Amino acid sequence: MAKVANRIPRVSSGWNHLLKSLRETEGQRILDIGPTSSTNINFLTGLGHSIYMANLVAEAADSKWIRDDPDSPFAVDEYLKENLGFSGREFDTVLLWDTLDYLVPMLRQAVITRLHQVMVPGGQLLAFFHIKQEPDLHRYHLRDDGQVESQMVGELAVREVLNNRQIENLFSSYGSYRFFLAKDNLREVVVIR
Repeated sequence: MAKVANRIPRVSSGWNHLLKSLRETEGQRILDIGPTSSTNINFLTGLGHSIYMANLVAEAADSKWIRDDPDSPFAVDEYLKENLGFSGREFDTVLLWDTLDYLVPMLRQAVITRLHQVMVPGGQLLAFFHIKQEPDLHRYHLRDDGQVESQMVGELAVREVLNNRQIENLFSSYGSYRFFLAKDNLREVVVIR
């Protein structure tokens, strides 16, 4: 892992979109997926919401999930049970960040399916996707002004750069999605369950 870097603010239309909803309705259950951010915990609980954390990327990088079976090289079911087992809890909002870019394809689709199962109907999910290969893993910190601070926390290769059509296919079981343009190397999408 690389040295933790400074936070770099970036305008996030997707976060701006979610922030309006989070300000309007208190008591939402939010799932923040990624390296833990105390900033996010304080900000979201300050708005009257409860927050749950899961760092899927770090956990997926653990060799304990790798199998010698060429038909099933990753222990997907066990991984989901350990990392996305919520004992019947459902979520109103999921902050998925750029997690999917770092997961093997078979796990990526399984995570999307599992999130669909644990989100309430009408729930929202914010995801970022890289538009080019990057070796940096980031933590994202929420801000009240509609920006998100990006902070490099390590080096990890993006497994695959997905185009819009591939992203649409990932979320085909969801109700709708909306893409947002960004000026940096990320594509944003808000998906409605």
